[in-house]
Amino acid sequence: MKADLSPTSNQAGAQIYETGARKKKPGQQSGFDRFWRDRFLLLIGLPGIVLLILFHYVPLLGNVIAFKDYQPYLGITEAPWVGLDNFRVVIDGDPDFVNALVNTLVISCLQLVLVFPVPIALALLLNSLLSERLKRVAQSILYLPHFMSWVIVVAIFQHMLGNAGLYNTWARAHDLPLLSIIGNPDLFIGLITSQVIWKDAGWGTIIFLAAMSRVDTQLYESVAVDGGGRLRQLWHVTLPAIRPVIVLLLILRLGDVLSVGFEQIFLQQGPVGLDASEVLDTYVYNRGIVGGAWGVAAAVGLVKGLIGTILVLAANKVAHLFGERGVYAKW
Repeated sequence: MKADLSPTSNQAGAQIYETGARKKKPGQQSGFDRFWRDRFLLLIGLPGIVLLILFHYVPLLGNVIAFKDYQPYLGITEAPWVGLDNFRVVIDGDPDFVNALVNTLVISCLQLVLVFPVPIALALLLNSLLSERLKRVAQSILYLPHFMSWVIVVAIFQHMLGNAGLYNTWARAHDLPLLSIIGNPDLFIGLITSQVIWKDAGWGTIIFLAAMSRVDTQLYESVAVDGGGRLRQLWHVTLPAIRPVIVLLLILRLGDVLSVGFEQIFLQQGPVGLDASEVLDTYVYNRGIVGGAWGVAAAVGLVKGLIGTILVLAANKVAHLFGERGVYAKW
């Protein structure tokens, strides 16, 4: 009996062979096999996932009080629906809300311009140090303020720059002009910006230093061979290498543009007053928890989160236009 060598039979045989080869491909594992292989890693990550769900995603259901006249003694389910009445402070432009919004935008824009570049500059300076020992000592000193709470940081600045602080006490003893910084509404934004730089700039260098450590040293050698000095190496090698990280962190910072630090500002509101220090985070606290307008506070927080999401998506789209990956790849 002769074998069937027609093209159709050859193609069918090839398909059957390829299918069998795919099924028997060495090293290939099913989804269950991969799950069982990584079971210990998954178990390690399980507590974090559970905490994330319980304390970040489940509480999002409470945003429903933004559409209700919520009172703690009634509960969420018994509170009457009021529709969009709680959003009137946003729609009608309540003066207290507008003041908080303006202060938030001014502080956030100033910190975006002054605070965001500082960790990049510090990372470039640390990366330029030739002595590894000196670099580690400098990093340890710069990282230290990050581990202090805002209570301690504010107390340090008050003891240094307050009316009865270290400098003014020394200035009085030597008949020198005093500094009126703590409690001065006109200098409040500059004060909190300097506090953020002192506390978090060193910690922010970690990501940039990690990105710089992955740069191939042969690239620096190539620029040096071509006659380029430190500035050319910085401009043509280092900055392009960390540019994706800069874009990513900038996008994330834009998404958090309406949050400027509740604890830091709340601790210093008393001496300067609400007109100079009220921001959206403290407005939500003062209007909701202190004032009892829970629905209004939830509505403002909901609008703030929505605006942050829109800013992240828009900034990520702009990053795609400039050829960067951003937070997520282009669809």
